[in-house]
Amino acid sequence: QVISDFDMTLSRFGCNGRRCPTSHNILDTSRVISEDGKRKLKDLLHYYYPIEIDPNRTLEEKRPLMVEWWTKAHELLVQQKIHKGDIAQIVRESEAMLRYGHEMWWDGFKEFFDQLHKNNVPLFIFSAGIGDILEEIIRQANVFYSNVNVVSNYMDFNDDGVLTHFKGPLIHTYNKNNTVLQGTGYFQQLSTRTSIILLGDSMGDLTMADGVPSVENILKIGFLNDKVEERRGKYLDSFDIVLESDETLDVVNGILRHILTE
Repeated sequence: QVISDFDMTLSRFGCNGRRCPTSHNILDTSRVISEDGKRKLKDLLHYYYPIEIDPNRTLEEKRPLMVEWWTKAHELLVQQKIHKGDIAQIVRESEAMLRYGHEMWWDGFKEFFDQLHKNNVPLFIFSAGIGDILEEIIRQANVFYSNVNVVSNYMDFNDDGVLTHFKGPLIHTYNKNNTVLQGTGYFQQLSTRTSIILLGDSMGDLTMADGVPSVENILKIGFLNDKVEERRGKYLDSFDIVLESDETLDVVNGILRHILTE
């Protein structure tokens, strides 16, 4: 089975010399958010993101601060009275991009999703982003296949289709483990899938396979997108393969091709 983060792992970190949007960014910067809301969300990002990626802070220090950030951001979004019907258009108008291949822009993510689907390999996407947005990105890319399962922060809309709150439990960068998977039973159904490829771009992604009942082989591939020099040591200690500033899925697809054609 493949267990993967979404933002900056399956989606790109940079496009045309600037940052690509995450599923949160797509919503935060869209036309459905007021100028005041945009400013407040940006302030939160500038305050909390450096904490999230600070290699000198412990996870214990970071966790409560991440909960604080996500909670404040979700509260701000709820105040915006976002409509369910606007989501597809917001994604269409955004600069969201999935990782590409070296030959053609679509052959990265497309080959990745296609290979897994054709070979009946379950893909579990574990995201601290916004589930409604990332599902829409995958849907618009025409790769939302039946083998794809997503656990993320989902919006809850009232009968008029207006966002009223986010469904729990809250998933942030540093609690991607059993604590938020209680009752999903997803990994239990896949108890025979004891070989795992894990894809992530954050130290918090290393715990994503914690719910798997029996792991025989696990290959951890890390995308090191940002602050490469200061974070390299930590990533090399933790991931089996570290891809520095690589916007493609070429390495992952090469490994999958090798395994699946054996």
